[in-house]
Amino acid sequence: MIEIPSDLHPDLVPLAFLLGNWAGAGVSDFPRAEKCNFGQEVTFSHDGRDFLEYTSHSWVLDNDGNKVRPLETETGYWRIDKDRKVEVVMARDQGVIEIWYGELADKKPQIDLVTDAVARTAASGPYSGGKRLYGYVNSDLMWVGEKATPEVELRPYMSAHLKKTVTPEEVEAMAKSLGDLPDDGIAFFK
Repeated sequence: MIEIPSDLHPDLVPLAFLLGNWAGAGVSDFPRAEKCNFGQEVTFSHDGRDFLEYTSHSWVLDNDGNKVRPLETETGYWRIDKDRKVEVVMARDQGVIEIWYGELADKKPQIDLVTDAVARTAASGPYSGGKRLYGYVNSDLMWVGEKATPEVELRPYMSAHLKKTVTPEEVEAMAKSLGDLPDDGIAFFK
């Protein structure tokens, strides 16, 4: 179920499906880079202004699903206009700044993005642009990213399946909203 916070800027209502904390796993595979499974935590939040704040932390997982080391960190801001056009400004820990443009699909929670501008520091690896697809499917957030370098044509390189997570504060609020429960808990299931 998609909840729309009462203090969400009205322009952002079409992006409300992104809001919250998400966690899950995915795969990364690109020529001349380590192929791996990764874990990821993503947060889309708002403060009442006309943008969503985005943060993503990912890490390499071993064969047992344990964290090995950080993989990538991204942070950015997402906006949408009245014509459902989406713009994203994103910074990555590898020394890359990107401007993405795209569109929210008609009648479904899906966003296609393409880089419009890429700026790189001298320390960053080769990168010339990308595409991303985000979709809200059966209450989960899924995404796939494509990337291009001067040596490699645009191709998929990362994808993940994320589930909504709850914070301790959200658990406390849920518990308070339950009201008085019987001590034995049995009546709750009757």
